[in-house]
Amino acid sequence: MTPPAVRLPQVEPHVAATAVENLTPRLRRRLEEAVGRCAGLPVTQEQGRVSVSWGEDAVVTLSPAGTGVVTDPAAALCSCLLAPRCLHLAAVLSACPVAEGGSDGDPVAAAAEPVLAETPQAETAPAETPQARRPVQGQVAAAAELWAAGTAVLAAGVPGAGALLQAELLRAAHTARLAGLPRAEAAALRVVRGVRAARERQDGHRLSDLVSALGDLLLTSGRLAASDPDPALVGTARRAYRQGEGLRVYGVCREPVISATGYGGVVTHLVTEDGRWFSVADVRPGGPARAKGAGTAAVALGSAALNHAQLARGGLLISGATVSPEGRLGSGKGVRATSVTRPSWSQGPLAALFSRPLAQAADLRLAEEAWREPRETDETNRPVGCDLMVVGAVGELLFARELSPGGAAQDGPLIRLMAASSDPGLAHVANLRQLASRPGLRVRVLGRLDPDRAATMRPLAAGPVPGEGPTLRLPAEWHGHADLGYDRLSGSHLPPREACAQDGPAGDEAPGPDPVTGSPLWRVRRLVELAVTGGRRALAESARGGDCLAQRASLRRAGFGTAAELVGALGAEADRRARDVFGRLTDTGGDRYAWAWLAAALHLAATERALVRASWQPEHPG
Repeated sequence: MTPPAVRLPQVEPHVAATAVENLTPRLRRRLEEAVGRCAGLPVTQEQGRVSVSWGEDAVVTLSPAGTGVVTDPAAALCSCLLAPRCLHLAAVLSACPVAEGGSDGDPVAAAAEPVLAETPQAETAPAETPQARRPVQGQVAAAAELWAAGTAVLAAGVPGAGALLQAELLRAAHTARLAGLPRAEAAALRVVRGVRAARERQDGHRLSDLVSALGDLLLTSGRLAASDPDPALVGTARRAYRQGEGLRVYGVCREPVISATGYGGVVTHLVTEDGRWFSVADVRPGGPARAKGAGTAAVALGSAALNHAQLARGGLLISGATVSPEGRLGSGKGVRATSVTRPSWSQGPLAALFSRPLAQAADLRLAEEAWREPRETDETNRPVGCDLMVVGAVGELLFARELSPGGAAQDGPLIRLMAASSDPGLAHVANLRQLASRPGLRVRVLGRLDPDRAATMRPLAAGPVPGEGPTLRLPAEWHGHADLGYDRLSGSHLPPREACAQDGPAGDEAPGPDPVTGSPLWRVRRLVELAVTGGRRALAESARGGDCLAQRASLRRAGFGTAAELVGALGAEADRRARDVFGRLTDTGGDRYAWAWLAAALHLAATERALVRASWQPEHPG
């Protein structure tokens, strides 16, 4: 059996940035090529140290700390004569994954390493004191550095944002951390990861995620650099756990987690008698393979002897619980936990999850701004419950109608169900196919609303609908629901086809036009994304084309007048050039261009969010 390949460890941003800064100009010009070579070099691991061999005279050795992260430049060494100012070291560190920052920019990775002690929050001094002015000046300077690095990445685009620009952004992110700007730091790290994923054509890369991260970086750093006093721009530091709380929680479902940063595992969602949400996570380095196996991993919470599959169908009585502001339960010396019996999905606090109409739930979930600090989107990401009737399927997309309290299919929007994960090692896709095979099937679904798609839900768990009608028939040991990422539905769990046909729709309903993808806003998104994928030059060339005026006219005819003006302004700034006293073209700087792009991106995100929110309302044609 072939042993698994050794993976490069995560590296703190300042470690990689320092190695690049130590290079001479001649070596910096060769850095991009050297980073590309790292993928083909032999990597070995021994006694916790990872070695990358460039040949007999050049071996880079990385010594991660106990957390698995290289946190100190002294923990990265090279055996060549030029070390530590050598190309080998800078290339290897630039090829390593970027470690998580001090904020909750990536909630998945943050769940892997809970902070059990209370994190003291800095007291805010009066604005007129010298002590207050100095931190504020430091934050403004750090934000200005981040803004400059972010605008450089935007101007260069993905093709031009190589190792050097990434190192500048990592250095600026570290400066932001030292200045106490966790939101801006987290956004910068997401941009670096997104750029790398795009350049390497990674399977999990989504261009929309990179656009969102770059927009958050520029919005946050730009406003901070202008001394905007809004405290939301600063963000919040690492999760502070409070200790000593007593809780009785019931399992709702478990969810596989696969992070873009190489983490994998499971999160089990819990709810209390009064409807508060909590979760227990087991997320560590390992990716999809670990996410698949973590569904039955032991729960590290007090002395409770149960795994995540049992917790999702049971409950806990906890004393001395350590709880983060986001509701994550942590382990600790004072935590005691005892297993308790959980009511079914149709009883008690779990039944309440399915009592609110989808239109109301969507209105609450999608009411927030399109771009917010990642830790502020917990309400948007919280699962919602509903009773549905399967209508049909198109490809991998399942369509359903919401059931009324009386059990009849309503005339509201046609709801689109998409797999929460398309990873072949998980059961999401296969389970949706099973449900799609029974038009007319009634199913109780717990899922997460997709904020970027019209009337779309990503189901996490499913169970039978109480009352009469064809519904799921699950094994007793599943306790009334299937975790769609782990439990695999089969024909024995479904009612006969003829029973579903008698109770179901007369025929497959065709979905109406998507109000987001079917609107002329795709023209705005194309330009916003082109700026990121191709850089300023590509956008300027596109704006010079004859279809620019036609695009703006199309937007105006559809009622998107503001979008038309922003598209025109963005094209003009991309192609703006100044001349010096001798008539030579000079660089006008990237500030005005970055603000024009940010204005278009923000308006696009807000408009699309409004369209998605409206798509859930009953009067919408669906």
